[in-house]
Amino acid sequence: MANYHFEADSLQANIAGEVTQAGAKSAGMNVAEKDCPMQDLTREEVTQYLRRSGLRPTRQRIALSDLLFGKGGRHITAEALHEEAVMAKIPVSMATIYNTLHHFTQAGLLREVAVDGAKTYFDTNTSNHHHFYHEDTGHIYDIDTDEMKVVGIPTPPEGQEVWRIDVIVRLKDI
Repeated sequence: MANYHFEADSLQANIAGEVTQAGAKSAGMNVAEKDCPMQDLTREEVTQYLRRSGLRPTRQRIALSDLLFGKGGRHITAEALHEEAVMAKIPVSMATIYNTLHHFTQAGLLREVAVDGAKTYFDTNTSNHHHFYHEDTGHIYDIDTDEMKVVGIPTPPEGQEVWRIDVIVRLKDI
């Protein structure tokens, strides 16, 4: 069995770089230039981007895109997005929130970060990176890839390949 040693930059290029950003790349976006693929787009550009990503640009998807991507890079739960939508007077159900987040993730517009079985965040930064998770506050933060090495990756079973590596470093106050 081979042992693998990846520096953060080679991990980004060789494992997760192409796979996690596949949807955004297929939509014509150079993701290397922009980690949050839909940040700073006009409403018309969002509509076109959703279409190129294979998603129908419904009013609700466009409105949720404004909430998700209008604030730059962020990590958000479905519940928090629903709360923001209610405050913005966007009529949307929790089922629509979940469906939209999962469709955006499948299209490569978001990255799902499962902290534990009950807590999932959606990250607008689709580049390969890892996270700090603060157990006491529930906040999640990006880890600079220059600060992280992944060493000793096991050989996957025959016929499979490593798709992505997610590392969550859990923090507590001392």
